[in-house]
Amino acid sequence: MASTLRNIHGKRSNFQSEFTGNGGSKRRNLHDDTDHNVIGSEDTVYRYLCPVKKTGSIIGKGGEIAKQIRSETKSNMRINEALPGCEERVVTIYSTSDELNHFGDDGELVCPALDALFKVHDMVVADIDNDDDHLGEKQTVTVRMLVPSDQIGCVIGKGGQVIQNLRNETSAQIRVIKDNLPACALTLSHDELLQIIGEPLIVREALYQVASLLHNNPSRFQHSLLSSSSTMHQPGGMLMCAPLTSSHRNYAARRDLADAREFCVCFLCPAENVGGVIGKGGGFINQIRQETGATIRVNTSETDEDDCIIFISSKEFYEDQSPAVNAAIRLQQRCSEKVDKDSNDSTLTTRLLVSSSQIGCLIGKGGAVISEMRSVTRANIRILQKEDVPKIAREDEEMVQITGNPDAAMKALTQVILRLRANAFDMDHGLVLLPTSFPYVPQVSESSNKPKYAKRDGSKDHDYSKLNSNSKRRSHVS
Repeated sequence: MASTLRNIHGKRSNFQSEFTGNGGSKRRNLHDDTDHNVIGSEDTVYRYLCPVKKTGSIIGKGGEIAKQIRSETKSNMRINEALPGCEERVVTIYSTSDELNHFGDDGELVCPALDALFKVHDMVVADIDNDDDHLGEKQTVTVRMLVPSDQIGCVIGKGGQVIQNLRNETSAQIRVIKDNLPACALTLSHDELLQIIGEPLIVREALYQVASLLHNNPSRFQHSLLSSSSTMHQPGGMLMCAPLTSSHRNYAARRDLADAREFCVCFLCPAENVGGVIGKGGGFINQIRQETGATIRVNTSETDEDDCIIFISSKEFYEDQSPAVNAAIRLQQRCSEKVDKDSNDSTLTTRLLVSSSQIGCLIGKGGAVISEMRSVTRANIRILQKEDVPKIAREDEEMVQITGNPDAAMKALTQVILRLRANAFDMDHGLVLLPTSFPYVPQVSESSNKPKYAKRDGSKDHDYSKLNSNSKRRSHVS
């Protein structure tokens, strides 16, 4: 084993990158009071890719483990929503560059983000250790991180000298991958993928050296990593608070099926679109059921001449990919009204029924959340109440109406249903960074351009303070 390996690392390597592509290397420690919703130009940022099946180890029930990591390290951490078809979730860890935290056996001072990075890494690797059935075999682990293209040069070095020295010092396999990036990579910062493979202690040493280089060379793009959610109250990536003290060891292995919750999406679909949703002989709806694992029902018992209800649900854990969300995005166009469907400038109108007790999570304080969603997606998002809601809706339901071109409508639906999902799992003070779209194109279908629907009379008062999951509907058949 390389002589540089330590129990939990002592002094940093003497590697010095000559890379200056980001405008600077060693930086001053700044003692400013930066807004936690914003990544500062001098902050330290890491984006660690965590396998989807391991995220329970770092989230915990209701986000309790992640809150504890943040509290212990004084760092900020957000976990991107799971994307269908992507086996990893981005864990964004950031903090001031001030080296305030004692780290390792010798108590070396490091920045809070580096401290948190290793807490996350150790939990993920420990969980892999527990899952390893190949006793006696030499174990290898893999670390993958996203790094902006203007920052990766500090790891590579002139002529590849730095990365080769890292390989020689640590005996780890270290690669920088520019093609075939995961769907969670960002195009804005021109992400590249840094991959480290080797035995656990070797990988840990290499990760420490790489993290130190990234700490000393911030990216000029990093301020934009939270740009979709950095300017509003309770943004899409919600910050954690309040320390918790419960144990976070082996959470994923201990999770109880009783903790899974049913999440529901309820489309209001033009009646003439139902045939397209079901497909010939039920072929299309059965295909979506099989591919996503969601339960999809067409409610024929609560229909009128204009609309019927498409009910999508699944029982799931918050840290997993959501079958209901996946199915809803794929069914959106078939459940929506489409205007000028033969034109390049077609417009979709998507309608959802949402319980009055949940609608507050889409509005936010002073309308901040809905304003943010409109700004991010460029779609028209409205919440209709009382007499403006179709009579097919129940008295305790309101209607969310999304209008825009297909791309904008898909982004808006994504934002809406992921916020509803976070609310259903009581993640109001959680840590989820919401994407603006999913990495596939929804199925296209023939749909109605008929805008009329009947209205109901009267409604109950709206209570935005309660946090209830979507109520089950009666008599669903397909």
